[in-house]
Amino acid sequence: MTIALVGAMPPALAQDSATTGRAQANASILSGRVHDENGSPLPGARVVVPELNSETTTDLQGEFVMPAPAQGEVTVRVEYLGRPDASTPVTLADRRIVVDITVPRGASSDIVVTGASIVDNTARALNQQRQADNTVSIVSADAIGRFPDPNIAEALQRVSGIGIERDQGEGRYINIRGAPMEFSTVTIDGATVAAPSPTTRAIDLDTIPSDIVANLEVTKSLLPSQDADAIAGSVNIATRSAFDSKGFRLSASAGASYNDYGGTSDRRGSLSISNRFGADRQFGILLAGSYSKTDRQLDNVENGWAVNAAGQVRLVETLFKDYDTKRERVSLNGALEWRPSPGNRLYARGSFSQFTDDEYRNRLSILWSEGAMAAGSTDSRATFSNTRIEKQIRHRVQRNKIYTGAVGGENLIGEGKVEYSASYSESKQTYPRRDELLFRSSLRPTLSYDFANPDNPTYSLFTTNEHLQADRYAFRENAYRANDTLNKEWGLSAKVELPVDLGGQQVMVSFGGRYRDRDVVSDEERFRDRRASAAPSGSLTSFLTDERSANFNYNLGYKIDPGKADAYFDATKGASERRIPQSITADYRASEKILGLFGMAKAEFGRTTVIAGVRYEATDFEGSAPTVALNGTVGKANVGSHYGKWFPNLTVRQAFTPELIGRFALSRGINRPNFVDLVPRQLDETDSSLTRITEGNPNLRPTLSNNVDAGLEYYIRPVGLISVNAFYKDLTDYRYTLSRTVGSTIYVRPENAPDGHLAGIEVNWQQQFTFLPGLLSGFGVFANYTWTDAEIKLSQAFAGRRVMPLPGQSKSSWNAALFYEKGPFNARLSYTKRSDYLNAVDANEPRLDLYWEGRGQLDATASYQVVKQATIFVEAKNLTNSPGVRYYGVRERVYEYEKFGYSIFGGIRIKL
Repeated sequence: MTIALVGAMPPALAQDSATTGRAQANASILSGRVHDENGSPLPGARVVVPELNSETTTDLQGEFVMPAPAQGEVTVRVEYLGRPDASTPVTLADRRIVVDITVPRGASSDIVVTGASIVDNTARALNQQRQADNTVSIVSADAIGRFPDPNIAEALQRVSGIGIERDQGEGRYINIRGAPMEFSTVTIDGATVAAPSPTTRAIDLDTIPSDIVANLEVTKSLLPSQDADAIAGSVNIATRSAFDSKGFRLSASAGASYNDYGGTSDRRGSLSISNRFGADRQFGILLAGSYSKTDRQLDNVENGWAVNAAGQVRLVETLFKDYDTKRERVSLNGALEWRPSPGNRLYARGSFSQFTDDEYRNRLSILWSEGAMAAGSTDSRATFSNTRIEKQIRHRVQRNKIYTGAVGGENLIGEGKVEYSASYSESKQTYPRRDELLFRSSLRPTLSYDFANPDNPTYSLFTTNEHLQADRYAFRENAYRANDTLNKEWGLSAKVELPVDLGGQQVMVSFGGRYRDRDVVSDEERFRDRRASAAPSGSLTSFLTDERSANFNYNLGYKIDPGKADAYFDATKGASERRIPQSITADYRASEKILGLFGMAKAEFGRTTVIAGVRYEATDFEGSAPTVALNGTVGKANVGSHYGKWFPNLTVRQAFTPELIGRFALSRGINRPNFVDLVPRQLDETDSSLTRITEGNPNLRPTLSNNVDAGLEYYIRPVGLISVNAFYKDLTDYRYTLSRTVGSTIYVRPENAPDGHLAGIEVNWQQQFTFLPGLLSGFGVFANYTWTDAEIKLSQAFAGRRVMPLPGQSKSSWNAALFYEKGPFNARLSYTKRSDYLNAVDANEPRLDLYWEGRGQLDATASYQVVKQATIFVEAKNLTNSPGVRYYGVRERVYEYEKFGYSIFGGIRIKL
């Protein structure tokens, strides 16, 4: 086997080395870059110098830096899963030495693809995971491209222990290790991302497209140097860098799809250009952008349930929703970097992502609560006299924007290092349109329902067809809402690493801190008009088109003309009556200042690495919300709090062999309450016949978690992994949402549960079957399974219950993918599944606890490298046409049932 290896100093690097040596004549630093035969960096490579008894790991750009106090001949050895070990002799002198190491494939490899392959992407991820001090999961950019995942949430669903929460079939929020979505944080290049939504700290990850990514790093056990507000884990989205390659690099992709529902098409494209320049190519610039637009239709039926005075479960309303939705994503990111010498760099990075959801919704409603339930009705079938029928069109445009920016750098100071940065993050959520026009039928029919088949219940309305008598509808009301939320955060951070000799043992001591200053403003305006003067000039009939409105097998009549509806909205919005209380009490303001300081020490005892340290975070919170007295007087209620918490940490990494790694960690984390839950806010909302009153709780305490993590990982040669990781989280003051239903009114308030726990086990297996003969050696598998157990203990019993499941926690989740890669062709068939999980607790009535049904989805991808620079690909998504289902208490009591159909996407990727 012949391994191409570039000698210690190519001309450009030798010049850089000599220059640096003159500038710092007494410095003795060994640095370099490890890459493949195409010049692509190899991150996570283990770089060992036996003579110095030292080792280090390459970063995302394949670069490394290590002290070299000795002089003379040494050997630099590189170990990288998926490739043969490589080594080269280096002569150390009293100056900086720079090496450039190429690690090609083995001679026995029959993989001739020059672009990134499935195996290459797996190797990049596994090498980084293997070398990490703590428990992390890595997803590389090209690996994301091998799945049909258009946004970050969907890309993360393939990682062990991560489930996603969907909106209209598309991933939006993530649950790490069965924990609620707020228990994880998201950063872009280290800058904390502020949440666009006014109701949660969780990040709408469907806002951020997956094609801006160079690397996704999921940290599941934190170190003292990391922010403590990630009980479940932290996701860092690393964007691309000009230093990912040696010189000019262009990559692009474009494609379109066919969508099963509606026969519509999606479009998607991306472009990234980068280059390095300067005498030693020490400057880098990168510009990248992406655009996607989806045109989707889906079927959706929602049933609101309640318990009447006689204790019977009955329908309150049924809503048949016919959606026409367009979703658009735009992203831009750029970076300027200066790396005058190894280990010294300055950077300025910025990113922008925008997500626009533009939907028209035709809705047919049956208001059972307006009628009287007949004798002989049961929990699953009933007859009501004197019901009401309504027809509505809504035009809603939601727009999320996320900006991040950071400037910073790092510099070597002797054998130590200092890192520093200043960052800014801003998220906006606006609703340019949230307009509704409602018509009500004068007919008051006797109607019945039967839920013998909860996925396809029968409603007598579609036999008697009173809803099709368009001339019996009259104007009921218009409604307008305008929402604006601005969430912005400034951050400053610094970290110093210095080697210290303690009794003959060299210890790397780190200390530093981070200051974060966040402000949130949420403003909402609500209008509604039922006056006769607000009615349109024409009846419902004049608004109807000749296009059928259908939902599953239900004939809803004809769709309302969106153009005519918009014309009506634009003409009447300014004159609409204002609903003063709700328009004001939905608002709030909040500010939060966090100062975090840490100190930690890292020592290596042979193959054992021990990290011990502590973090302290002080939090100052202030919030306010408007109040409206009975006489209409508007006031303001204020709240404030201050607290400090300590977060001790012990992390141990044991390398039994280079391939067998054990990890153990004791840590502590925090989850601060959602801003909207802390402010003294009370919001009264009425949707059709249901009223929902949501209150804030200024006395909420942050959730604290004492964590234990332990794992064992075996890295299979040439590329593979078998691992088992266990975790336990002891929760104090877990925050949950308590719902109480009284008649047709739902009262919602956040509360603290004094005690709880979350425990689980993750099992992971990745391997290519290279031991099989001939063509069969191209097969491989990705599989992981996570089992969790969790509960919370409430401060008091509700309806005889004090112990509850943890909302957002699926008992099990798993991924399985079979792939094939041989020569220029690869394909993958993947299935992901999570089990049912609790969505909301009803304090008075266990039968009305709201659950999400577990959902599985089958996807497939294939690609063929036509030439070195171009690859064609095809993606198939949701081949199982799996529904999204929510239910109350038992599966037979369906609250929401919707389907989205499959989509097939094809396109081309180009790399120059």
